[in-house]
Amino acid sequence: MPVGLPEFIENPENRCPVILLLDTSRSMSGPPIEELNRGLMAFKEDLLRDTQASLSVEVAIIQFGKTVKLVQDFVTVDEFSPPNLRADGLTPMGQAINYALDLLEQRKTTYKSNGIQYYRPWVFMITDGAPTDMWKNASKRLQEAEQANKLLFFTAAVEGADMDTLSYITPPDRPPVMLNGLDFSSLFIWLSGSMKRVSSGKVGDVIVLPPVGWGQITT
Repeated sequence: MPVGLPEFIENPENRCPVILLLDTSRSMSGPPIEELNRGLMAFKEDLLRDTQASLSVEVAIIQFGKTVKLVQDFVTVDEFSPPNLRADGLTPMGQAINYALDLLEQRKTTYKSNGIQYYRPWVFMITDGAPTDMWKNASKRLQEAEQANKLLFFTAAVEGADMDTLSYITPPDRPPVMLNGLDFSSLFIWLSGSMKRVSSGKVGDVIVLPPVGWGQITT
């Protein structure tokens, strides 16, 4: 009789974990949070069109605003129910990054104990501000994890974001990208397309990502 968690017995495919680290501070109120919620729906719908991606990609969502909260633990796309996020509070980004790194290590341990191979995890942060908490230790920890090939960290900056601070926080070879307006749908379609490419390859393969048409790198 197979031993392990039912989710892995029923679906033993390699996993492609992605954490969405989403700023839900007060400044995201109105159109930004509304478009972000629409983008999450587009993300799910596009991934479901790809059979392999729907079996392999696992999504978790951490919001940071009034609190840092896990609003969606890791699930495959067919079980992913995009939340209706609301904006309130400050921007505890440092705490959120640490939470994401801890969550990721826990998930990797679960994969290993169940004999599941996994692609390099992604952490994808979206923010329109700057951290309002202690963030430098989180940034150091994040960059060390990147250098050790433990994850890939991406940042999408919404208008109003402190690009100087974000550039300091993020890995130097992957600077924050300024979103074109509130075009979250294009961002999430790009993210979905990237996940499809990753999940169609072998663990450890080098993947060429689609062009970033949803934003621009500013200098």
